[in-house]
Amino acid sequence: MHPDKGHTPIDYGALPTEQRNPRSHDLDRRSVDDILRLINQEDRHVPEAVGAEIPHIADAVRAIVRSLEAGGRVIYVGAGTSGRIGLLDALEWAPTFGVDPSIIRPVVAGGVAATIDSAAEVEDDANAGAAEITSLSCAHTDVVVGLAASGVTPFVLGAVAEAKRRGATVIGVSNVPGSPLSAASQIAITPLVGPEVLTGSTRMKAGTSQKLVLNMLSTAAMILRGKVYSNLMVDLAPRNRKLVARAHRIIAAATGLSIPESAKLLDQAGGQVKVAIVMALGKTDRATAEARLQLAGGHVHKALGGGHDAAPR
Repeated sequence: MHPDKGHTPIDYGALPTEQRNPRSHDLDRRSVDDILRLINQEDRHVPEAVGAEIPHIADAVRAIVRSLEAGGRVIYVGAGTSGRIGLLDALEWAPTFGVDPSIIRPVVAGGVAATIDSAAEVEDDANAGAAEITSLSCAHTDVVVGLAASGVTPFVLGAVAEAKRRGATVIGVSNVPGSPLSAASQIAITPLVGPEVLTGSTRMKAGTSQKLVLNMLSTAAMILRGKVYSNLMVDLAPRNRKLVARAHRIIAAATGLSIPESAKLLDQAGGQVKVAIVMALGKTDRATAEARLQLAGGHVHKALGGGHDAAPR
């Protein structure tokens, strides 16, 4: 079935993400250095475009925090590059912030296999997007983040439509103001990055903007959820040598203890970084530290009564 059959045809050539960039018309005749300089110059527009969207990004962070506090989940939905970027951010939640992996669910058109092999035809299937949301038993406590540079991807639109039908909060991340995805979202985040150096290659500026936005959403939400003390990742899961060494450094930075002392304290805290910090700064035992953190909703600073700051290192 043709993707536009039964629907208003989309003029893809009119989308900002598909426009030709007048600054790169001679791209194939430039030297390597000139090509790279041009790409770099264009990339510099991306942080400014994302910065202009901070009020909307802040609204999205607050929505995510409310959802998590209510026992809900965050569901990223995308196809192609957007799907892969969503998957990348989702995979970092558990090791970085020590959260239950079930609270962040990435949905990629065509499944995980599509991160390697193209599943272009699935991108045009709105029903497949809706089915993915249904299979996750999406509920009113959940937040669904739709990702589509163009804002017209049927798979993503089908997913967010089903999410809205189920009462979930929908956040739309695209690069086309007024797109169908923006219109379907309670919160629309739309960094206007302009046409790509390589016409239509939205893995470039558009993809970079999506990565920056998701970094901001997940990091800010986890800070507000007490997963950070000062600027330290105090809820990371130390599951390999690198992360164990990082946990030791975090405890040392927060408490002023030596690395050997921090390693010993982490063992006493049962491998829980934030418990170790509260034990040291609060001069207490593991059980008391755990109880204080429980009462403080997991926030180290609150568990310490607001009277301690991480030791600068």
